[in-house]
Amino acid sequence: MLRDGAKQEKYTTAVDIIRQLALTGCRRSEMIGLKWTEADTEASYLRLEDSKEGESIRPIGLPVVEYLERRRTDDVGTYVFPGQGEDNAFGSFPTHWKHLFEDSPLSDVTPHVLRHSFASIANDLGFTEVTIAALVGHAKGSVTSKYIHTLDTALIMAADTIAGYIQGLLDGIEFKQTAYALDRDSRKAALARFLKRASDGDLEAIEEERRLAAQMPRQACHLTSATRTQTLTGEAETQSA
Repeated sequence: MLRDGAKQEKYTTAVDIIRQLALTGCRRSEMIGLKWTEADTEASYLRLEDSKEGESIRPIGLPVVEYLERRRTDDVGTYVFPGQGEDNAFGSFPTHWKHLFEDSPLSDVTPHVLRHSFASIANDLGFTEVTIAALVGHAKGSVTSKYIHTLDTALIMAADTIAGYIQGLLDGIEFKQTAYALDRDSRKAALARFLKRASDGDLEAIEEERRLAAQMPRQACHLTSATRTQTLTGEAETQSA
């Protein structure tokens, strides 16, 4: 349904919002009202000025980072998803959501389901309640300190993995492995790769690895999303649906 909707120009913004809701676990109002000043793609987080919890910092995965970087232009307004007329946020989302899913099994589903799905998939992948709370901005675990300049690496790697996995699902990938590879051999292999790159200081090799990852078929890149996720999870098997 999303693929079909994206082919119609009037629905492209709504489809983009739906995908980003699925990849971040954000609330509908947070994504629709997202401002460019709140999106820090270099640090891989959103610094929401006015969420349900007040100011809230949300780690975002590489699929979201790369989408925002593609969307950003030299001449942008205030909002990531602008509406018509003067500098307004996109206002047609409720109507477009209804039209996209009417007469389908999802006709009664609300956008908030995407937030629950993000948390459920994160749990299935083995992340703790505390980590998930920090990613979705739940009051019990949200990162709200305005003095924080860099996020915990583990949170960003978690965001990479979850967003990459969900993006794969949205693109029709069937994952054979549905949980973290936490066996001793997988952990040792991942640690060895990281330590070798870190100790060698081979920047050219790291850059070449990133370049090759960018050239891989999309279905292979979604879960790995470059090297950050591989360091934590090891290799995952995917196949096209």
